[in-house]
Parts: sequence; structure tokens; C-alpha cells
Amino acid sequence: MGFNTAILHNAPNGEPNTGATLPPIYQSSAFQHESAEILERLFENKAAGFSYTRINNPTIEAFEKKITMLEGGISSVACASGMAALTNAFLNILQAGDEIVAAPGLYGGTIDLFRDFEAFGIKTFYAKENTPKAFENQITKRTKLIFAETIGNPKLDVTDIKGLADIAHQYDVPLIIDNTTATPYLVKPLLLGADIVVNSSSKYINGNSDAISGILTDAGTYRWSKEKYPGLSDYIKFGKMAYIAKLRKGLFRNTGACLSPQNAFLNCIGLETLGLRMQRHCTNALALATFLEQLDADITVNYPGLASSPYHELAKSQLHNGYGGIVTFRTGSKERAFQIINSLKLPLIISNVGDTKTLVIHPASTISLYCTEQEKEASGVYDDLIRISVGIEDIEDLKADFENALKGGN
Repeated sequence: MGFNTAILHNAPNGEPNTGATLPPIYQSSAFQHESAEILERLFENKAAGFSYTRINNPTIEAFEKKITMLEGGISSVACASGMAALTNAFLNILQAGDEIVAAPGLYGGTIDLFRDFEAFGIKTFYAKENTPKAFENQITKRTKLIFAETIGNPKLDVTDIKGLADIAHQYDVPLIIDNTTATPYLVKPLLLGADIVVNSSSKYINGNSDAISGILTDAGTYRWSKEKYPGLSDYIKFGKMAYIAKLRKGLFRNTGACLSPQNAFLNCIGLETLGLRMQRHCTNALALATFLEQLDADITVNYPGLASSPYHELAKSQLHNGYGGIVTFRTGSKERAFQIINSLKLPLIISNVGDTKTLVIHPASTISLYCTEQEKEASGVYDDLIRISVGIEDIEDLKADFENALKGGN
């Protein structure tokens, strides 16, 4: 099946007992059972079913199964936010003394999270550049995972997922990829060798900025060892499901970062048009980036779909159906960046991406505010940088609006 057909027909849909075409919203905090013995078996993980929405819920499960199908994994866990999904993905296998090797260009919130991990004795080392060799240079005996974003936000550097997976597995560590900016419409990291993929589903997956959520998906291919990952000792018996079994029974359940049924339902609705929206996001982004590059010689435009991008050839070979919906450009000064943002009529000034509407932001003063100058530079964040999350509006209207703003429009 093609991507759009699979979303509509090859994932859990509706409710067979009533004929509903969408999964019902099971807005219940807990579920009753016919006997104490049945509930006991549920808590012992010896039977399938639902007990408490902090642990699982039918609406949330329907969303998880859809993402599992799209990403090509074996199981997913949906969380309250993208940051909650990242936190669960990492801490499910890490302990004090462990190290992470991460890409140089990351979302500011993830950098902040890695800084918080230091209080728990977990250190992060950043590759000097986004190449498999640069990652390899940071690996030590304490390295327990490698992390990168498919398309860096807002640096827009493209990760060589297959090359990085080969390096990770050579050193027997799992590769975790944040696929938020690309989505499975452009690339399926698990099929290129990644072990776990994370999506901030508040973004393109939801598509309307009406639900905060995140989700992680396990490929089930990494062979966990008791010696290297002692926290998984009691779960190795679950084979391919070891990682998910530990997460469900431990950190995810105990920290309570669960997704609400209502937000899971909203994500299921958004998923039905993900392919169509991503197609428009990508075509609009390429058209706008090309237009801006030709319009004003005083700005520097960055987009993987442009031949001027150092990641263009990698993006062309690895991504399918487009190059993503985010464009950035440098304006020469923070003052001019603010002037352009404030002159735009159509884009909304919002710290999000993936909405149907075009969004703009000044990363240095917002999402990367608490990063050091060195971290900002590594992430491609400068005082004169503007990030555009290109929406699905008519492209000629967007071009006219940006042209007016760049010319000092009012």
C-alpha cells in the first residue's frame, strides 16, 4: 500500500461493534473487571487488557498502533509530550555513569534536557559535525546510546542514518533518532538501521496545533545484553519486546507522563491527512526557499532542498517525497530579523512547527534562549536567524508576504 492508503486502511480504525469509523474516545481513568483474579493477571503482565489510563487506554493504543505501522516498528509508547517521549526513550536504558553521543545540531529543549541529565550522572558528548566519523570519535566505553535528529531543528543538517546506524552497531550501542521534522512520510529511520525512533506528535503528525504529545517506537532489532544494560536484566526474556516491556512496567508507568485519550483521538484524526499535508509543506517550502534565495542577496537561505545546502545530496538520496517543511534564513542582524517577523501578515509568531498555517520564530531568543553561545553555534542558531515552518497556504500569497516584509513592509 502507498503511504496515504496505509494510513486509512492498514492501521486500527473505528470500532467494529458500532461501525464507528474512528476510534472512540475512552475518556475513563480506570477500567472495571469481572474478578480480582483477572485484574491480578493484568498487573502481573500475564493477560492483555486495560486497567488504568496512566498505563494504557484503548484510544491511546489505537494511536500507538498507527504510528507503529507507519514507522515500521514492533511497538510504540505514546507520552504526554515530545520531551516526555525523549526522556522515557533515554532513561529507560541509562543509569549514572553512562554517556550519550549526540548530534551537534539539536532542538534547544533537547540540549536543556541533556543538561538536566548531568544531575543524575549522565553526560552527553556532541559530535563536532554531523557525520558518522565525527560521532565515532566521541564514543567511549561508557557510551550507551547515540542520538540525532533526522533533520536538525533549526540547523537543518541531515543525518546519515544508515551510516550512523552502522557505527552505532559496530560499537554495540543503540541508535535513537528524532524523526519529528521529517515524519515517516519522508523517511523511516528504523528501516535504515535505527533502533528507536521518537516523534513529537504535537507537530506534523497532529497538524493543527491542538494537542501536545510525543511517541516513541521500537524496531525490536537491537540485542540488549544484561551486562551492558543491567536495568533490562529482568526483561531480556521478552526478546524483541524487552525494551518496551521494561518501559511499560517501569519508567513510563511510574513517572506518569501519559497521553490523554482526547489528544490521542485528535492525533488519529490528524494522521489521516499527514501524507497530503507533508506533500504540500514540502512543495511550499522548496518554492519559498528558492524564491527567497533569488529575491534578496543580503540574506542567506538554508533548506536541504536547495543545491546550496551542504546536505542536499544526502537529503536527496535519503529522503523521499520532499525535503521537509522548515526553512531558515539569516538577515544580517537581530534588529532586521525582528523587523521582518513583525512585518509579516500571514505567518503566526509561534514556537511550534508542523501547523497547517505558516509559523515564524526567532530561535536565539526563544527555543535556544538557554543554550550557551557554543551550543547555539553548533545548532545553527544565530542572532539574525529566522525559522519558518512553512504551512499549506497558497504559495503565491506567502511569496508576496515575505517579499513585502523583506522590503521593509508595514
